[in-house]
Amino acid sequence: MRVLVAMSGGVDSSVAAALALEAGHEVVGATLKQWVGPDGAMGGCCTVGDAEDARRVAAVLDVPHYVLDYVEEFRRVVVEPFAAGYLAGTTPNPCVECNRRVRFGALLEQAAALGCDAVATGHHARVGRDGARRHLLRGADRAKDQSYVLFRLSASDLDRVMFPVGAMTKAEVRDHAARLGLRVAAKPDSQDLCFVASGGVREFLRGRFPEAARPGPVVDGDGVEVGRHDGAVGFTVGQRKGLGVAAGERRYVVEVRPDTGTVVVGDRAALMAGGCRVEDASFPNGPIAGRAEVQLRYRSAAAPGVVRTDDGGFVVRFDEPQAAVAPGQAAVLYRGERVVGGGTIAEALE
Repeated sequence: MRVLVAMSGGVDSSVAAALALEAGHEVVGATLKQWVGPDGAMGGCCTVGDAEDARRVAAVLDVPHYVLDYVEEFRRVVVEPFAAGYLAGTTPNPCVECNRRVRFGALLEQAAALGCDAVATGHHARVGRDGARRHLLRGADRAKDQSYVLFRLSASDLDRVMFPVGAMTKAEVRDHAARLGLRVAAKPDSQDLCFVASGGVREFLRGRFPEAARPGPVVDGDGVEVGRHDGAVGFTVGQRKGLGVAAGERRYVVEVRPDTGTVVVGDRAALMAGGCRVEDASFPNGPIAGRAEVQLRYRSAAAPGVVRTDDGGFVVRFDEPQAAVAPGQAAVLYRGERVVGGGTIAEALE
């Protein structure tokens, strides 16, 4: 096949391109330009240095390489909804929408324009087959598994997607890069949100929305003021640092009320939820109900529970109460290694 490989300049995508070649495919490399910072420099998952690393790897592999401009698309479908979510008091996960709308949505369209049959990326995930149906599976390296942020991929998407490193551990990926002599073999993984600078989410939002810096009260569950903050935006359910509360009993954010600029805090017990209601659901092979495991954050362990569908979404009741169920985050459903659905948390349930 002719395969368009998303090359970010990191070791995973570089090895993905190499493996696609080794499998006999014709490879075309593409680096996405997604974000331009205030200083005009490329940002996102691909800085100027990352794009250069991708170009050098493509040269070593002797494959064509393009830089594709998705700055406007990324701002419109990822950054603006992310900011709007935080301003509304939720905790959005921009990586989910980036993968749905840019990494795969736009790239699958670009692949067709370039005469490519499939898109390959360096994500740690796998595609499985059950008869004629394809399924998204966890990556073999559970410490690096990225299936959580890919749950929006449809069954038809999975027909045209490849994850060449998904069956490998990270150590095996780095070893393969070293054997090929790729300069990115020991390159560190990126960790932070790609468009947020070192000041963090709160500074990013406050710099663009001055109203987000409006001071307000920090209250306990009874409404008693226990501290002050310098802007409610950026607080997230489960947060326990930077609350503006005097030392003493450990407290956590349990609710953000953007209309009044109020942050509600409580103890660990107040943070627990018996379930959650989820909206904007995706089911790659049709809605499911019954028992499943639900993962509530990118690096959290999946919790077992019972699922029932609910007017375009679903409701999960956990077997055991779970902490920090944050509206805006993704709730992704698994059965074993297989992703069977997911959506956006609308509310935690008592």
